[in-house]
Amino acid sequence: MSGINNFSIPSPDVDLNVTDLQGTLEAHRPIKIGIISVLGVMITLGNIAVVMVIASAVSGWSRNSRYFLLSLTGADSAFGLLIMPLNLCVSFMKEYNAGPDPFCHVVAFFNATIYSTCMYTLATISLERYIAVFYPLKYSTVLTRRRALLLIAFAWVFPPVLLVPISFPAGIIEVQFSRASLVCNPLYSSNVTYSLSLTCFIFFPCSAIMTFCNLRLWIAAKRQRLKLRRPPWGGGYRPKVALRVLVPVMTVYYTCWTPCMVIMLYNAISGGGVPEWIEFIAVWLPTSNGFLNCIFYFWINHSFRRKFHLVLQRLCLGLCPGSDSDSSCVNSIESSVVPGWNSNYSLHERFSSVSSTCTLLTLKPPKTNMREPEPA
Repeated sequence: MSGINNFSIPSPDVDLNVTDLQGTLEAHRPIKIGIISVLGVMITLGNIAVVMVIASAVSGWSRNSRYFLLSLTGADSAFGLLIMPLNLCVSFMKEYNAGPDPFCHVVAFFNATIYSTCMYTLATISLERYIAVFYPLKYSTVLTRRRALLLIAFAWVFPPVLLVPISFPAGIIEVQFSRASLVCNPLYSSNVTYSLSLTCFIFFPCSAIMTFCNLRLWIAAKRQRLKLRRPPWGGGYRPKVALRVLVPVMTVYYTCWTPCMVIMLYNAISGGGVPEWIEFIAVWLPTSNGFLNCIFYFWINHSFRRKFHLVLQRLCLGLCPGSDSDSSCVNSIESSVVPGWNSNYSLHERFSSVSSTCTLLTLKPPKTNMREPEPA
């Protein structure tokens, strides 16, 4: 997808322009490396914090929910721990050449695999959320533990199978290192049919699932908000919070992934490239989704924030001498950090969805003291 890699040189008159372009790309490379490094650190630290919290039970999150969110965390962490180091390694150690580069093919394969796994994981989370909200009583039978693990396995196994041709230097599609984006990219115009099939199997199905599920959730939250404008009980969550979360979730998804897919289709159909910084931003925007997922799928959630505060306090208390005093401190912190955290609250969130967008859709009315009729 590189603008310099995809254009042919018709005459020697443009040699000077190409040299100037290469010099500009080299001058901009330190800035791009800095941006990529900062983004990688943010993604890694954010997902480490997430793992610290969801490694153990979180109030209101079912076991299946934690499985899906751990899968998303793993895919997002791969952006910072695998994708960025590999492409920066190519940027430092390799120079562009027109011939096949086996290492660049392997890097491009990992790039496409992690990107695709992340999209499939986001789609499975939306599907799980949809089932949890609209079919709470059938949730345990519709989405069993085995089926949840099969969905996660599919999200991680199917993309490598679909993308394995990219890893072969003499395969069905060419791969080149782009100096504009500092990424090993498939040259999609070298095999238009395969390139278009990737979008049909990956981007469009995942986007359709996410759009359908989140749109239904948004409509349900909006309807319930209208019904509960004057709720007869106080406290608790309100559907308006779900409305504030569902819209940013889909906005961020399409903002991060659509430019990359558009450039991919443009390169496959026309064989041309795009300006340097447009390509750089479009290629690296999906990785920024790995950090934004930490915000919209975790940090906005009240139970996650409570558990994170509790984990931090426990880590701090680990420095205190005496195990007995530590236990009493932790117990007091649990009661102070999570006030009113009772069984009714946990049951309410369990029948809601897995994340902050779904713990807000089903509100449980207060219990009333109902007396059974006395026998005659």
